[in-house]
Amino acid sequence: MHGHRLLGPTVHPIRPEPFLELTVETRAPLDFVDLTDELASRVEAAGIRDGIAHLQTCHTTTALVLNENEPLLLSDLRRMLERLVPEHAAYDHDDVARRGCPPGEPRNGAAHCRALLLPSSQCVAIRHGRLALGRWQSLLFVELDGPRRRLLRLTLMRA
Repeated sequence: MHGHRLLGPTVHPIRPEPFLELTVETRAPLDFVDLTDELASRVEAAGIRDGIAHLQTCHTTTALVLNENEPLLLSDLRRMLERLVPEHAAYDHDDVARRGCPPGEPRNGAAHCRALLLPSSQCVAIRHGRLALGRWQSLLFVELDGPRRRLLRLTLMRA
């Protein structure tokens, strides 16, 4: 996972809870965290042979994508997001005085605009007790306003 930490206990209940929470601590303003292994271990612990894993982020400046976890591609994706939504452009959202926010409110208009371009949840099929991902697919959490501690909700459903 390249230095990132998933926080919280790993629980292996006798009757798996279908609704789980995961906490991710990111390390950079724009960061990618591979959640594939964590999701696979949660599916295995739940004992689900066939079904669906649904993961959603609970934040408006984060995203979840299925893509290849390859460092050069992640650099390309960072540059693409910067080209499409420049970090230092003028965003009305960043005018905290106009919004009536306290002075410490982050100026994160770019992060919100970037999040609009990316999905906030993903569903992954479970087949024969394993995530049914393509050869190069990884489930990547995308931090757009970090570094921060982030909450995700996982729902596991049997077929």
